[in-house]
Amino acid sequence: MDRPISVRIARMFQPTTEARPPRLLDGVRAALRARHYSPRTEDAYIGWIRRFILFNGKRHPKEMGDVEINAFLSHLAVEGHVAASTQNQALSALLFLYREALSLEVPWLECLVRARKPVRLPVVLSRDEVRRLLGGVRGTPNLVCRLLYGTGMRLLEGLQLRVKDLDFERNEIIVREGKGGKDRHTMLPTSLRVPIEEHLAKVQVLHVADVAAGAGTVRLPGALAVKYPNAGREWPWQWVFPATTVWRDEATGALMRHHLHESTVQKAVRAAALQAGLTKPVGCHTLRHSFATHLLEDGYDIRTSQELLGHKDVSTTMIYTHVLNKAGGRGVRSPVDGL
Repeated sequence: MDRPISVRIARMFQPTTEARPPRLLDGVRAALRARHYSPRTEDAYIGWIRRFILFNGKRHPKEMGDVEINAFLSHLAVEGHVAASTQNQALSALLFLYREALSLEVPWLECLVRARKPVRLPVVLSRDEVRRLLGGVRGTPNLVCRLLYGTGMRLLEGLQLRVKDLDFERNEIIVREGKGGKDRHTMLPTSLRVPIEEHLAKVQVLHVADVAAGAGTVRLPGALAVKYPNAGREWPWQWVFPATTVWRDEATGALMRHHLHESTVQKAVRAAALQAGLTKPVGCHTLRHSFATHLLEDGYDIRTSQELLGHKDVSTTMIYTHVLNKAGGRGVRSPVDGL
């Protein structure tokens, strides 16, 4: 005798005893998050692994080895004309896939050769060029750019500043989770103190209006939102440079405000560089290079610059010593100047 239709429908929706194996990329993403890789690194690694699988006809990585990896990396260099750093990032993603995500100990991983990265000198603006560039940036991006040049912060480090990271009593800024997940201190430029205080007064008015409208929440790092459920709406945790619009978190339904997007500042810098007639390739990171170079020109030691920039190795900071050659030639007077 057939079972009633209600019984058959109930059996259809009963959970199966066999757990569905996780998808490959989901497993890679979980391994990255378990090791606290940054969201940008996570997206980059997932992208490279996906491209590697598609390049090899959607075969599973367990079925492939050094031949397929070398073919993929060669394709990137020959057909894609990617830089050595880009090729090495793709290789790092594949090494993570095999070693960490798949937990495979294969000897050929040690034989893979990384592309040799050429040494490039950073683009540095003169003080007059910095002045002309900043003169062409308007609104909040102008304050962001002055802060980047005045502190040596990376663009995302500046945009991710929270109110509590500014110490006006000590004229100090705490950079949280910079490159490599490290915290560091840098100075709060004296000339920017009043402009930042005036800017924060406007931001606080915006925050109060957000809270009154049922919004006013920002995303907190790690699991702090679980430990301190109300901290996301508190003033100290708000972004120094908030976005102009709010968004709704699909998981919680809360109306939240993100920090200012990087592209807003990047577009403003590019437009200002064109307006100022600068012939050098200028971006937001150029302000960081200029900060480090001008510090050394002013006589500050290399270790101080290293700490302010957050470099792990002093050799990274040493690249800025190329400006100490007194306008090229390592201080050597050209013979043509004596004619």
